[in-house]
Amino acid sequence: MNIKWNALAQTAGISFGITVAVVTVFALGILALSRREAVLEAAGGAGSGGTGRANAALAGATVCFAACAAVVVYGLSLIAG
Repeated sequence: MNIKWNALAQTAGISFGITVAVVTVFALGILALSRREAVLEAAGGAGSGGTGRANAALAGATVCFAACAAVVVYGLSLIAG
């Protein structure tokens, strides 16, 4: 049996990189939701003040979580396929 160490190292490196990227994007989504809550709390009873920033933060969080979900679905399709 011959182990291809180069291919194993490449696979491990890419897996580590993708894992770090997904965790970072997920953390950015959590941060965006936290910022949205802070904007909404600061606006409090000020009517519609800050809703534009809150909507932008929500859109950013949605994009981050959708990207994470896409990576997970792609990984599952690689495993199942």
